[in-house]
This record gives sequence, structure tokens and C-alpha cells, in this order.
Amino acid sequence: MVTGRQIAAGRALIGATQADIAGAANISVPTLKRMEGSEGEAGGSKNNVLAVKAALEAAGVTFLDDGNVSPGPGVALRSAQRSIDVNETETIQYREYLENDAPGGSGG
Repeated sequence: MVTGRQIAAGRALIGATQADIAGAANISVPTLKRMEGSEGEAGGSKNNVLAVKAALEAAGVTFLDDGNVSPGPGVALRSAQRSIDVNETETIQYREYLENDAPGGSGG
């Protein structure tokens, strides 16, 4: 299952516009906007959703299932288990932050 938020996050990660992805997927911009605005599973015809997913994957986006972790730069969505009322369902990982660059003994 691909969610609207995954599509929007993937598009943002690669710096593409809605027109860029809609053109690559051969769909209209309003169709992509509706997909990205969907709560939960991306709305629209299955073929259109698959076309958008394929366009994003061709541009380097990796879609992860709930609970997976990105091996490098990517977007991961996780289940919400929080004690306060916030909307933090997206995690963005950047390669430069994956390794500790603090000097030894610094506690970092």
C-alpha cells in the first residue's frame, strides 16, 4: 500500500514539482494533488497510483513498509505511538548524520 503522504514526501525528497511527477506518470496535476491529499492509502485508480510510484522510484525514491529503516537517504513512515498530541509520522534520514563524527571521549 502506498499512502498519499509517502507520495508527497518522496516527491519533496527529490525536489520535484507536482507537474514533474504528473508528467512522468502521464496523469494530470489535479489527480496527483488528490493522491497526495489522501488520508491513508493514496486515492485514485490503481494504475495511476502505480504509475506515480514507478515515476518516483525511477527518480531514486524507495518506498518502505511500516517498521523498515532506510539504508541511506530516504523517507520512512512509522506507526504513531506517542504520548503527546503531535503529527510526526515522517522521518527523513541523511547520510551525513548516520555516522558519529564527534571526537573520541566526547560523549557524542
